[in-house]
Amino acid sequence: MATEPIVVNAIINGEAVAAEKQYPRENPTKPSEIVGYGPVNTKEDAIRAIDAAAAAFPAWAATPLEERIARMRSAIAKVKEATPEFVTLLSREHGKAKYDAEGEMFVSLAWMEYACDVAADVLKDKVEEREDGRTIITRDPMGVVSAITPWNYPISLSSIKIAPALVAGNTMVLKPSPFAPLTVTKMVELMAKEFPAGVLNIVHGDADVGVELTSNPKVAKIAFTGGTRTATHIMKAAADTIKNMTLELGGNDAAVLLEDFDVNDERAMRRLVISNFLTGGQICMIAKRVYVHRSIYDKFVEKYIEAANKWIRLGDPFNPQVTVGPVNNQPQVKHVQRLVDDAKSRGAQVIPLGQILDPEVFEEGYFLQPTLVLGAGYNDPIVVEEQFGPTVPVLPFDDDDHAVALVNDSIYGLTSSVWGETEHAIRVARRIEAGTTMINTAAVQGLDVRFPFGGVKQSGIGREYGAEGVTSYTETHVINIPKVGELPNIPE
Repeated sequence: MATEPIVVNAIINGEAVAAEKQYPRENPTKPSEIVGYGPVNTKEDAIRAIDAAAAAFPAWAATPLEERIARMRSAIAKVKEATPEFVTLLSREHGKAKYDAEGEMFVSLAWMEYACDVAADVLKDKVEEREDGRTIITRDPMGVVSAITPWNYPISLSSIKIAPALVAGNTMVLKPSPFAPLTVTKMVELMAKEFPAGVLNIVHGDADVGVELTSNPKVAKIAFTGGTRTATHIMKAAADTIKNMTLELGGNDAAVLLEDFDVNDERAMRRLVISNFLTGGQICMIAKRVYVHRSIYDKFVEKYIEAANKWIRLGDPFNPQVTVGPVNNQPQVKHVQRLVDDAKSRGAQVIPLGQILDPEVFEEGYFLQPTLVLGAGYNDPIVVEEQFGPTVPVLPFDDDDHAVALVNDSIYGLTSSVWGETEHAIRVARRIEAGTTMINTAAVQGLDVRFPFGGVKQSGIGREYGAEGVTSYTETHVINIPKVGELPNIPE
């Protein structure tokens, strides 16, 4: 499906802005093929974008909420119309299977529509009339939002920020990852036309651009999805001006299989396999370590391998039989391979999973065959580090207390899952330190955009999705009107 490479530009103040330098984005399935080029923007470009957003903010914030929602709905309609084109481009530049790219577009559109649906209610003034006075609570926009997004779900992790921020009356400068810059830029270009110039901007670039977006005094809020280590630099850069932040960071999400989990339930076992290997394991909320009650461990491993070998089919993302494509980029391939090699060196058993449909495609691309790791130590790197790729360790536990201790012994706490008899699973779930715990499902299969999503510990600050994902882009402003005569007399 090779086509001519596309070229995307920054969008600043409603105009496409070309850069002196460009960087290529290759096709992970066929790295010799360049899908497109993104601009290498400069610090000065970032300042221009921030200044444009700051200049557009007063008028946009003063725009009636109903009009802001209407404009966002119009932008969503444009994205929906372009979805087939975006699915193809996303699969080519990212490497995710076509059905996976379609799923990302579906979730992105569903969230943006939900944000519009709830905005009128959650952002309206709340008025309380009392005998001793009246109080008005408003949800005021913050100002310029810097949004920095990763490569694994570039559309959904951008739309999760764009829709609530703009509907709430903020303006935005977005910076995408250089590992998946093309589709999201095309989406922003399309959406920006539905808003006044400067309301929605996008820039690309290196660290100096990122530093400007996180330290510029005109930026009021930072919305970042990415690695915990990068977040520490962002927090330091933002400290001088005390910026508001929403940080959705790394996770080493655990799945707990209780002794009353039915290992013969093929549908449940397939859900677990998908929760480990969807998007090649490159999802923040994927189940990255699996703890199984010792009494069912051996049978579980047998049934898991059967389920994995049925579902996992590696190859070209546009082959309708393919369920897992390549890893997105070469550095990530090396990171995952390092963890697998380390596990082997420590005596763990590494079992390849799934079917390679086209060996030639597999050899040419950034492919890694998914693996199951058995016999790893509880503190081995394959267990305690976030793999973010197609490998998963399975370890035994003895009882509920042991399982909870193992799950919580981590610097992360994004999502988790508990599998077994429902009420038993809920009791265990209540003891787990995580932003979200799912019962008898995991990862994207259990995601619901109507409810808040985010992490605890070093997995993040704040929440996205749900009503809270909209109000997080506002400041609470209390206007209090007491009846003066009711106040106690204060001596002169």
